[in-house]
Amino acid sequence: MQITRLDLHQFRRFEHVRFEPADGINLILGENGAGKTSLLEGMHLMAHGRSFRGRVRDGVLRAGADALEVFVQWNELTPTGLRERKAGLRHSGQAWSGRLDGQTVAQLGDLCAALAVVSFEPGSHALVTGAADMRRRYMDWGLFHVEHEFLPVWRRYNRALKQRNALLKTGRIQDGLDAWERELSEAGEVLTRRRQMHLDDLQHQLGPVVKALAPSLGQLELEYLPGWRRESLALGDALLLSRERDLQAGFTSVGPHRADLRVRYPTLPGREALSRGQAKLSALSMILAQGAELARHHGRWPVIALDDLGSELDRQHQGRVLQWLATVGAQVFITGTEAPSGFGAMAATVARFHVEHGTVRASPAGT
Repeated sequence: MQITRLDLHQFRRFEHVRFEPADGINLILGENGAGKTSLLEGMHLMAHGRSFRGRVRDGVLRAGADALEVFVQWNELTPTGLRERKAGLRHSGQAWSGRLDGQTVAQLGDLCAALAVVSFEPGSHALVTGAADMRRRYMDWGLFHVEHEFLPVWRRYNRALKQRNALLKTGRIQDGLDAWERELSEAGEVLTRRRQMHLDDLQHQLGPVVKALAPSLGQLELEYLPGWRRESLALGDALLLSRERDLQAGFTSVGPHRADLRVRYPTLPGREALSRGQAKLSALSMILAQGAELARHHGRWPVIALDDLGSELDRQHQGRVLQWLATVGAQVFITGTEAPSGFGAMAATVARFHVEHGTVRASPAGT
């Protein structure tokens, strides 16, 4: 999967910018605040339906503009050869519209399913140390791209959850609570099984990535916590037992929407004891392992976007990351105020760009 063109309109500092990257590793340099991150943010918004830096209306949309627009053109490898694809997204902060390969899309998920981008940015350590919802999104995004039947199950579960919560808030349990609990239980059990299978697959990818990037940390293990005591209760039974408590609280307290992912190293203390640098290396390993899992399923790598790689990685680890990236054949975007350590040896194979005054220009190799 190779992005050949990215256009941003009314996107943060950019009134309009066009970026035409190279196939392999792209190094994007510029001063702080020049807009380097915005280029990666635009790719991420198209691929995930959300920014990694907040809501569209809270700063992503350029001040005074009615809506932002993102256009991405890319090539992807298919069994019959390269296929050119195009996607456009218009977002006002409240409403959105999108087109994919010339056709209007009705669901944002349909747009996001087309382009796969895995992103690492300075806040990504929260994947290890932050709230559980970020880890659930991590699991579900990976499943979304490798399991075609996942999205209908996810939507089915969330619809049932919404209906049960509505009945709990009103206390009108006679209006179908039993039926919605059965629906919630059936979809939740399927969702849980698929998440667990996905984590088992990710675990196989994690070993080689952690060994290459951070061998001193040892083996990283992922443990799925399903959101209820699954070892002793089916979800339907857990919902029934929690009903009285949930009626008082007005929401559903058990189920996959409360699931979490425990990230641990058997030779180290719990994740709370990890340094910020160790947490970032762990998060980066998880993100790249997910990219490797997508490549295993589809035969092509997703786009890899690394914002400010040198932010909290020392020179040794920067070099390890670059060595690993050079072996996988993915299209990679790396931003920074200067080239990361280890780029000198790769100068001939890296496309360089400079962001300044709202424009992106190619730079000669080695500059």
